[in-house]
Amino acid sequence: MADQLDCALDLMRRMPPAKIEDNLAGLIDLVPDLTEQLLSAVDQPLKVAHDSSSRRDYLLCDYNRDGDSYRSPWSNRYDPPLPDGNTPSQQLRNLESQANEVFDIYRDLYFEGGVSSVYCWDLDTGFASVILIKKTQDQSKKGQPMKGTWDSIHVVDVQDSKRTAHYKLTSTVMLSIETQTEQTGLVSLSGSLTRQTETDAPITDSSSHVSNIGKMVEDMESRLRTSIDTIYFGKTKDIINELRQTTANSTLAQRRAFQAQIAGAITK
Repeated sequence: MADQLDCALDLMRRMPPAKIEDNLAGLIDLVPDLTEQLLSAVDQPLKVAHDSSSRRDYLLCDYNRDGDSYRSPWSNRYDPPLPDGNTPSQQLRNLESQANEVFDIYRDLYFEGGVSSVYCWDLDTGFASVILIKKTQDQSKKGQPMKGTWDSIHVVDVQDSKRTAHYKLTSTVMLSIETQTEQTGLVSLSGSLTRQTETDAPITDSSSHVSNIGKMVEDMESRLRTSIDTIYFGKTKDIINELRQTTANSTLAQRRAFQAQIAGAITK
């Protein structure tokens, strides 16, 4: 079973990220016994739901799912209703509510739109939480149609002690961009990136956890954005420049001849 799971995860890493949902569904059809393990191990693009009682949107993931129901971070209720669904302790629920308000402001400042959700659950020696952010763009820019989606998933494991806490953050960003023009046709670029970090930080109360986690997420997202810009966009541009030159060969030959002429004159 373990070998099957490793092979399935290795296969998913090699499939096009833009079609991860279709690929995962096909893989589950092939090995239905691994359904739960694959759903929990493979990150998928986040889906948006609406909490009618609080009139706010929230994000769906495996961490707020219980059976076929999903818990809203705003009302702490499951949809469809699930009376005996898993919920955090009251102290942790207060921290979860505070974190949702804080990261809602963070999302608005950094993304200028989108949806965010924070979910927490109790552990034996502390607690864990997941911070979800989704931003979708579907509009024209300078007459050029552009579509894009940013999904970030930050899972934090917190080990409490008396005056300090140990934080282990695992972050995944999924990016998908699509544009189409008459000159280039359809251009699609998508990928994902996962990074992990750990740190210790002082705590005085529950607000300290929100502040410490917020700093880690802010720093990690900045690093991931820089890495994506370098790996995906920079590398893609380098490959395209190697495949096709924007300057004609005759012009390049004239430039090289001119450079050789100048070099020869200098050495005389």
